[in-house]
Amino acid sequence: NDGGFGTFMNKYFALAPVAAGEKHGSEVNSSWFSNTELSYVNQGEATLRRALGILQQQDGWQTETYQGKGELVLSTVLPRLGKVFRMETVLDVPVDQLYYELFEKLEQMPEWNPTLSRVKILQRIGKDTLLTHEITAQRPGNLIGQRDFVSVRHCWKKETTVYLVGTATHSEFMPMQKGQVRAESGLSCIVLQPLEGDQRQTRFTWLLSMDLKGWIPQSIINHVLPQSQADFIRHLRQHLSTTAQP
Repeated sequence: NDGGFGTFMNKYFALAPVAAGEKHGSEVNSSWFSNTELSYVNQGEATLRRALGILQQQDGWQTETYQGKGELVLSTVLPRLGKVFRMETVLDVPVDQLYYELFEKLEQMPEWNPTLSRVKILQRIGKDTLLTHEITAQRPGNLIGQRDFVSVRHCWKKETTVYLVGTATHSEFMPMQKGQVRAESGLSCIVLQPLEGDQRQTRFTWLLSMDLKGWIPQSIINHVLPQSQADFIRHLRQHLSTTAQP
């Protein structure tokens, strides 16, 4: 007996398919932005296209953890990205509330997520693309140590589904910091989709691939990344339980 795992898999791989030729990007008027800003938008849209392809891939996923409480982490290995982790769960809040918490109120994330010490929006490019800098918190027992990230984050809404993607980039606003190890997010994609039959609940899917840099054995990274996803969801659930809807 797989404890309903097969049903769980079928349910969660039922993400709405996206047509190959469909436009994924924001409607950006190129005359409004500099070449650098447009390069960030293009980077965000390219990451989104890559993520959509991975989300449609049903074969090759291995189970990392399955807690039986509706939280599942799978993994696969892909060219140029290496190991990609995929978390699936359901949160008892609407899509819009999660969108606000994870995109519009991004800088407030360290208030409820103790694994982060700082999140700063360096630049907003239109309404759908952000350039951000994040610093992880120094914590006892942290196997990785403190890291910082410079990322392009991009949002795309398709009907009732929201896609939030991120990838590492370079910015003159935030050069490498002395004494800080700069890690790189190969790809992050959070998909927020109303649960069928209940708009007050959200199916939460999260793809994550990351290069943490430094002398860290791959076995430790492969343990830390899915654990960090589980920790994030735990902190997010706790935060949502104490906040009112927008």
